[in-house]
Amino acid sequence: MLAKKTSKNQITLPKAIVRQIPTTNYFDVSLQDGTVLLKPVVVSVPGERLDVVRKKVRALGLTEDDVKRAIRWARERKR
Repeated sequence: MLAKKTSKNQITLPKAIVRQIPTTNYFDVSLQDGTVLLKPVVVSVPGERLDVVRKKVRALGLTEDDVKRAIRWARERKR
C-alpha cells in the first residue's frame, strides 16, 4: 500500500492497515534497518496500572511476604 508524506511530515495510514491495529492514538516510532516501525502504545493515568495490579494481588489473597518472596525469586533467576 502506498502512503504519502505531506509537507508537514504527516502520513495518513491506509484504512486497511488501521482496521488491523488496536484502537490507540499514540505510537512508538522507530527506524530499524531503514524500515519505519509503528508500535501502538496505550497511555494510562499515572498509578492506574499499579491499581490494577494491587486489585489482582488482593483478589488472589497474596500477602506482602508472598510478593517479597516472588520478587526475590525473580531477581535470583536473572543472575
